Amino acid sequence: MLAQIEAVRVAAGYRNRGLGAAMMRWAVDQARSRGCALVQLTSDRAREDAHRFYERLGFVASHEGFELEL
Repeated sequence: MLAQIEAVRVAAGYRNRGLGAAMMRWAVDQARSRGCALVQLTSDRAREDAHRFYERLGFVASHEGFELEL
């Protein structure tokens, strides 16, 4: 089973307080408790600070995504 995390944001005034890390730990713990073998996270390519944050949490960049607006 797979857990999908998308569009994670912390309001600017609340950043650098550990809130984002706490939310991500909660989400990963929830996925694990439900038997998921993988947590997949999507993030806009331009969000370099977010990518560094996810990497500090142990996530590994592994895919390139595509979208088609209708």
